[in-house]
Formats: sequence, C-alpha cells, structure tokens
Amino acid sequence: MNTSAAPLLTVEKLGKRFGGLTAVDDVGFQVREREIFTIIGPNGAGKTTIFNLISLVYPASTGRIVFRGEDLTGLAPHQVATRGIGRTFQNIELFEHATVLQNLLIGRHTHARRNLFAEALFLPSVKARELAHREAVEHVIDFLDLQAHRDALVAGLPYGVRKMVELARALAMQPTLLLLDEPSSGLNVEETDDVAFRITDIRDRFGATVLMVEHDMNLVSRVSDRVLAVNYGRVLAEGSAAEVRSHPEVIAAYLGQPADGGP
Repeated sequence: MNTSAAPLLTVEKLGKRFGGLTAVDDVGFQVREREIFTIIGPNGAGKTTIFNLISLVYPASTGRIVFRGEDLTGLAPHQVATRGIGRTFQNIELFEHATVLQNLLIGRHTHARRNLFAEALFLPSVKARELAHREAVEHVIDFLDLQAHRDALVAGLPYGVRKMVELARALAMQPTLLLLDEPSSGLNVEETDDVAFRITDIRDRFGATVLMVEHDMNLVSRVSDRVLAVNYGRVLAEGSAAEVRSHPEVIAAYLGQPADGGP
C-alpha cells in the first residue's frame, strides 16, 4: 500500500435520502491504491447504501464520488464498470442457468469492443480477442480453484461455491477497485478463512484495491488496512481495526449503550 500517493477513491459529504428517511448523512473517506478498506457497522447502519451510491445503483442526494480524479456523480451504473470498478452483492447476483465459465465471460463485457461486420466474418482480430477473454477467465478460475466447477450450472452449486463464483466474475472484469459486499455472509468458518486468504491475495497478486462491507470482525481484523465505522448513516470512527473496535461510540453502537456508559 502506497500511503504517499493520491487517493484512488474520494467520497465527499455523501448523502442519500429516501423520502423523509436519511440513510446516509455527510459521509466522507478516502481509499488509497492497493489498500484493503472496510466499512463496518450494525445492521441498518447504511453500509450497503454507501456501496450502492459508489457503484451508482442509487444516485446520491448530496456529495461527490471521485475515482482516479474523475467525478463519477451523475454517471450511469454501467459507466462505473467501464471505469474499472467491479463489485459483488450481499445477495448473490448470478445467471443461475448458465455455467460458471459463461458467468465469468459475461463479466468480461466491460472489455468488449463490438464490430458487427468483423464478428459476422469472424475475422482474425475477433478470434484473437475472444481467445484473450477466455485466457483471462481461465486465469481467474485457476486462481480461485474453480476448475472442478467450470462447466457446471450455477443453480446446482453449493452456496459457498456460488459466493466464490460471484467473486470470480467481478475479478474477470480486471477491476482497479473491487467492492465486496458482505463476502463472508452465509459462510462457515472454513469458508470464511478461505475468503480472508483470497482477499489479501487479490490485492497482492492482482494489484487491486479492495473496498469491503463486512460484519465478521475477525475477518475485518485479519485483512483490513483501515476501517470505517458507521451507524445511522453517519461516520463514527476511522483508523486501524484495533482503534475502531475500541472506540467508545463504536462499542456503544454494537452494544446498544450510550457512549458515555450511562443507562
């Protein structure tokens, strides 16, 4: 992680209102290149809403999202992917009646360059591009040990494998910034250990920056360079995992007690 470089992602005064409900309120943080940055908070704290704002699933009510010096505010969701931002979802979003390989190839759509004439004639340039896409996908399959499931339909796979396939599809995009929404949700202890290893390996071997929402504090402590705690859509604390876990307002938010220790 390069702490002296300009931030890869800057979130400024981010806010989101749904009618009279303020889900995200004046949130700001920066994520550095090749960093693993995690957002934590109790259920309903606004973590996934922040993710949906960054990936432009929701338009922001206030604030800015700046990625690699470009203001993303106002772009369409598909334009975020072409900028080099990939993501997974808390609830798995895959094509269940397609194979693992087909799902990963779909993840390569951001690199597609369409020329109907060339494709109709299947010119050498088209063939070379398709081979490059296949090679990139096979590399991800090997990296995540999905070889045994390459040609299996997603619908018939165990939950833990499907979670890994969704991660693989996001990686197939070759993202600069990877957003992981609750990557350990629904996994057992052994599967969570594997996820922890994969997250650090993604940063070290693929050079990706990881922005993660996670509830498992053991996983958070193992992989995170920095942690941001939120509650009721507002920032409570930012720092190392140990610093944030010991912050009085974070303890109060998780235990349901006032920060001053009162009744």
